[in-house]
Amino acid sequence: MKSSRERILTTHVGSLPRPAALLDLLLAREEGRAVDEAVFESRAAEAVDDIIRQQMESGIDVVSDGEMSKPSYTMYVRHRLTGIGMTPEAEKKGREIMLGLDQIEHPDFLERMSNFRGIPFPGCIGPVSYRDRQPLERDLAHLTAAAKKRAPVEAFMTAPSPGILTRFVVDTYYHDEDAYVAALAEAMKTEYQAIVGAGLLLQIDCPDLGSARHNQYRDKTDKEFIRIAERNVAALNHATDGLPADRMRLHICWGNYEGPHTHDIPLAKVIDVCFKARPQALSFEGANPRHEHEWQVWETVKLPKGRILIPGVVSHATNVVEHPELIAQRILRYAKLVGRENVIAGTDCGFAQGPFMRRVHPSIMWAKLEALAAGARIATAQLFGGSKRAAKPAAPKRQAPKVKARKVKARASAARAPSATASRGRRRKAASGRRAR
Repeated sequence: MKSSRERILTTHVGSLPRPAALLDLLLAREEGRAVDEAVFESRAAEAVDDIIRQQMESGIDVVSDGEMSKPSYTMYVRHRLTGIGMTPEAEKKGREIMLGLDQIEHPDFLERMSNFRGIPFPGCIGPVSYRDRQPLERDLAHLTAAAKKRAPVEAFMTAPSPGILTRFVVDTYYHDEDAYVAALAEAMKTEYQAIVGAGLLLQIDCPDLGSARHNQYRDKTDKEFIRIAERNVAALNHATDGLPADRMRLHICWGNYEGPHTHDIPLAKVIDVCFKARPQALSFEGANPRHEHEWQVWETVKLPKGRILIPGVVSHATNVVEHPELIAQRILRYAKLVGRENVIAGTDCGFAQGPFMRRVHPSIMWAKLEALAAGARIATAQLFGGSKRAAKPAAPKRQAPKVKARKVKARASAARAPSATASRGRRRKAASGRRAR
């Protein structure tokens, strides 16, 4: 895994908005309508190539396929694993599991919350095993081809942890969560091995180590939840046994939604469990207002040797575009505590957890990623002595989307992040303007 040895590298959590031409096919497939597979794969390949281009033009170093072909970061497994199907029991139980303590505490907020309401939850209805590698192989082919063509610093692909699958694919067969997690770990081993074997970084999404505390296990104590998290990590380690730790990263979050988050378990309580997992890098929320203060955890917690942190320094849940100076400040806090080479700047969570669940308007999302890259350049200049060799030049201008000219002009004036290579005079002028406002 590449690290920030010469400059602060940038990445994100994985999911990105799908293009309209692909959305129609994804919806048709999920609704059980006939889909021309050749057309689907052609559009998916085009979408992956284009999304990597856009990431790189925005200044992102470690890119993903945006989960273009997937209906969600978890429930796509129903198309690949045996023993998973749609049942009324699973759908009802799935919605109950997703209800968080903060939503229960604020029922008026829950009334307007659309999170997962229109998504059918699959269930485990038989023995689980990996049955169909073709969708996986096609995803790998699309990403590796696009990465070879575009040559990013690195490319990664996401896959859900065994633990988080117990939340999104409700068990109606094993009736024993330990046995179910073990079966999922054995099945997902196929996917984990294939991703690493293709030369990609594997990111394992593990909200089961964070957000599951206040929804799936809201009836448990923190101590009981930690035991569950340790079981899930043990299953994950079994599933990744033999894979190089430095080709894997783990993502933990407290739920991909804009909400109170008043019952999130603190990072300090789960960090030891996270470091028992094999992946070298840890991605976590650091821009969320309920968790931004937790950079202080690293004042007392020593980063294990060889580990890398990927703190979120840009939020996925607000349409406010963070200022690059703020992003740089967030990066610097971590770098000064754990070492600049051990920090990669990231986002809190995915921008499109599923193709039909956009938290942030796409044009604003790209502005956020551009601001992330600009903030990383500012931090690089401070951490690496301002060397021109150390600081990455500003990313090339992305191609403007085909919308009305007045909208493009408005977005450009509202969301353009200041370039790290702006002249000294322009910076003084900008600073003066900010003080005047």
